[in-house]
Amino acid sequence: MLRSFRELTVWQKSMQLASGIYRLTQGFPREEIYGLTSQRRRAAVSIPSNIAEGHGRSGVGEYRHFLWIARGSNFELQTQLEIAGDLKMGAPKLLKESEALSQEIGKMIYALISKLKPSPPAHPA
Repeated sequence: MLRSFRELTVWQKSMQLASGIYRLTQGFPREEIYGLTSQRRRAAVSIPSNIAEGHGRSGVGEYRHFLWIARGSNFELQTQLEIAGDLKMGAPKLLKESEALSQEIGKMIYALISKLKPSPPAHPA
């Protein structure tokens, strides 16, 4: 068992994604600071945050719950990246890198959820 969430490759990659999203959104129009910029940053930060929070919880069920939240935030981010691409907002290279990393992270989160089996119910003695 891993001692820290920092040892999880999926957490490390999601941290890279969050940093990349901040770099990507720096070039967005000023009027988007409270729109797509803020929304995208929150979704990106939510991914590693929920992976870390779930890892720190007491049971497998709670961990899986937070991984599902991270997965949802990743889907939200993918949607926002697509919108930004359609609107030609952001450097195309950074957009493409972010989209690819988000896809990879999504697969990793799902694989981790699948590996974590729910705890069986306790039987009375």
